Amino acid sequence: MKKYVIIALACAISLGAGAQNVYDAATIAQNELNGTARFVGMGGAMGALGGDISTIGTNPAGIGIYRSSEAMVSFGYTSTGTESEYVGSVFETDKNRWSFDNVGAVISTKVGNLTPLRYVNFGFNYHKAKSFYRNMAMEGYMGMADINGRQVPLSQVRYMAQQATNNQYYLSGVTGGEEWFDFGSDNIFDDADAGWLGALGYQGWLTNDGESPYYYLPVVPSEAYGSYYAQERGGVDQYDFNISFNINDRVYLGVTVGAYSVDYNKYSYYGESYKETGEDYGLESYKRIHGSGFNAKFGAIVRPFEYSSFRMGLAVHTPTYYNLTYTGGASLASRVLIYDSETGQESMEKYVSDTYQALGADMEYDFQLQTPWLVNASLGYTIGTNVALGAEYEYEDYGNMKIKDAGGFVKEDETNEVQLCLKAVHTLRLGAEWKVIPSFSLRAGYNYSSALFDDLALKYLPDNSIETDTDYANTKSLNTFTLGIGYRNSFFFADLAYKYQMQKADFYPFFNELSTEAAHEYVVNGDTYDSQLWEPVATKVTNSRSQVVLTLGFRF
Repeated sequence: MKKYVIIALACAISLGAGAQNVYDAATIAQNELNGTARFVGMGGAMGALGGDISTIGTNPAGIGIYRSSEAMVSFGYTSTGTESEYVGSVFETDKNRWSFDNVGAVISTKVGNLTPLRYVNFGFNYHKAKSFYRNMAMEGYMGMADINGRQVPLSQVRYMAQQATNNQYYLSGVTGGEEWFDFGSDNIFDDADAGWLGALGYQGWLTNDGESPYYYLPVVPSEAYGSYYAQERGGVDQYDFNISFNINDRVYLGVTVGAYSVDYNKYSYYGESYKETGEDYGLESYKRIHGSGFNAKFGAIVRPFEYSSFRMGLAVHTPTYYNLTYTGGASLASRVLIYDSETGQESMEKYVSDTYQALGADMEYDFQLQTPWLVNASLGYTIGTNVALGAEYEYEDYGNMKIKDAGGFVKEDETNEVQLCLKAVHTLRLGAEWKVIPSFSLRAGYNYSSALFDDLALKYLPDNSIETDTDYANTKSLNTFTLGIGYRNSFFFADLAYKYQMQKADFYPFFNELSTEAAHEYVVNGDTYDSQLWEPVATKVTNSRSQVVLTLGFRF
């Protein structure tokens, strides 16, 4: 499917090896609804109501509502499903797992009844802020591009050839054409100016030297039949430390300092076969992104009318500052027809190129990620002692996210890509709780988050990137539905919640940039050929997740 060039991505060599992209950054940065069973059961809409430890991470002033101390622990069981539909074929993958979701405590200290400051409370909470567990698969013919009447097969191999070409063009410009990349050498994977995808394609005999001194041509003998499979694992753990204040039982203030631990792992396989010749290849990519981060959250809750339970809340979260390490490797195995000029015969030959074997280790690269500011506004109202209603609105502009090198300097190409591909996300949360009897409650909630990605977003790997997974998915809006029940007495409480979330996405295994001039397969940096961006037909993906959360706690 043709994608017109409305957004222009920079195609320059980044300073230092490229190991970050906007899709990985978004995976780590975007928020999910997680916490205690009561919090989840009410859809997280408790920023102004407070009185639950999970508000420590949304509106810190919610801890100021406490008038007694308590401790709790939560466990969960999650079923994640992915349905992928590509040109009429449907593929389904599932993943089920148990999880330890939350443990925390609030220490409530009463100051007095006559002083303006009534309570000073302290809180600590650990919770699983985000889970990355997901599998996905798709396969089918990748289609053809119609370039001024030319039928050109879409293929990941074209991406390989373009990266190698851009590498060579860059080096020839620096050296005046007197030095050339040796893409056939194992040492190429140590070169900070060379992209791994282009090197692997050359070593697998999927690209050839062109007539021009810095052109590499893709070998795509016929329409490509592509196969894709991926596994994602890991999550983000959040540790929050809070102090909050109750002033006259009408104003509540809180501050939370959050620490984060990231562990994201992805294995992906993409391969192509060509019916016309029987040739094929398969590319396996491995990556792990791990590290830590921190932020601060400031919150306030105000009860503006003395004889009303109506509350208004406001919270501001600073960016989360992550120090991260990318660890990655790739392996390509191919079967290609090789022509023997001496015998005039063709034979099927096998080639394997493996970055781990070439380097003796996986490549590591340190970088920093700065998420955007977040603003949260909330309303809460209780009707007598039986009904609690909550609503929240949250705003976070992911286009302001920044990717930096290990020294803290902004990486301009990657950060510009963030601004082009990501949008502001608007989140609405609604929740209700009904105490059927004083000790037994029913709960329900709903969340809506707008789409994070621009409709024309695509995954651009810097020309010297050590990443080799060219796939990307542009997710749509996220809808979450929750239900919950709870039991409470003076000393003990138990809550159970069910969460169902659903999100659609358009998935692409790669994109191609093709020149509109018949003499050129694609555009080279610095040249001015007109070009179009092409992708295979979008794979329509539906991601769903069902989770049951159980929280047990006691008051003291």
